[in-house]
Amino acid sequence: MDDVIKGLEDVNIKWTRLTSVDGEKGILRYVGYDIEEIVDKRASAEEIQYLFLNGELPTGEELERFKEKLEEGYDLPDYVINSITGMPRSSDVVGLQMQGMSSLAATSHLGWNAESNRDLAAKVIGQMAAITSVSIRHVLGKKPELPWGSDGFSKSFLRAVFDKEPTEKQAWAMNTVNVLYMDPEVPASTSAGLVAVSTLADLYSGVVAALAAFKGPMHGGAVDQAVQQLIDIGDPENAEEWFNKNVVLGKKKLMGFGHRVYKTYDPRARILGSVADLVALTGDSARLLQVAKALEKLGISTMGTRGIYPNADFYSGLVYMGIGFPPSNGIYPALFAISRVSL
Repeated sequence: MDDVIKGLEDVNIKWTRLTSVDGEKGILRYVGYDIEEIVDKRASAEEIQYLFLNGELPTGEELERFKEKLEEGYDLPDYVINSITGMPRSSDVVGLQMQGMSSLAATSHLGWNAESNRDLAAKVIGQMAAITSVSIRHVLGKKPELPWGSDGFSKSFLRAVFDKEPTEKQAWAMNTVNVLYMDPEVPASTSAGLVAVSTLADLYSGVVAALAAFKGPMHGGAVDQAVQQLIDIGDPENAEEWFNKNVVLGKKKLMGFGHRVYKTYDPRARILGSVADLVALTGDSARLLQVAKALEKLGISTMGTRGIYPNADFYSGLVYMGIGFPPSNGIYPALFAISRVSL
């Protein structure tokens, strides 16, 4: 009998030139562009969304057309909004994203069409942002509010969620985390989406399938696990005792550490740590950032020789918290999912 391979490690299901990772050297490239260069030049989320969908960066005219198609998605039908607001306010936001996307899948009669799906994908990105805004506001006890066109995808989303103009720092931080989390290679959620659309199911059904796989604590849900770990520790002075009791002696997994590909410091984590330094400045986010720094030192000194370093999830939750999102109802994984729908 042939050996059964557990999981997807070393299982090739798709070839992609969109992302390339050198896990030994900690190098990430999007279609040949180094991630550090992309972030340093402050590329917009829309530019990188276009890059992933088309394989090249847009001209000014192409970017404007792409934004127009994306912003068409902000105008959600009432039945989609009602499918979300009819759910309990205690609902998980990724589950609500699935609810909204399922409503669109139920009414989509487009099927799979390789030619038209590229344009539809831009609209789906906008719909995902709108669904997420409605979902977050719902669990926070607020009326639905949809994004509308502005000078940036991330800025429009933040304005819709918080009912006010975001600061330049908030918009920059949200744009940066959006760009960094677009990198997928082919993880479980992408694989699930590919399986769904391989039957020629519509694009919305593919997103729902991907979200179902993404929702688990070993994938998108890991962002919440990493933040909860910091909350449990509470104070940087408690970090060493917690680490020794839970990780060293208790053999508990240190959330936000380790990666199947990166065997050195994840470049996304390094960038997100720098972003957290600039936005997690007050209240719980500032205190928990100091907990994270203490925990990072302990983790690297203990596990670094085994190739276990911080991954993107270690600091991303603190960036979300510093922007103003509360760590409840699976909001952080849902924010992560906005980035991944670009694929």
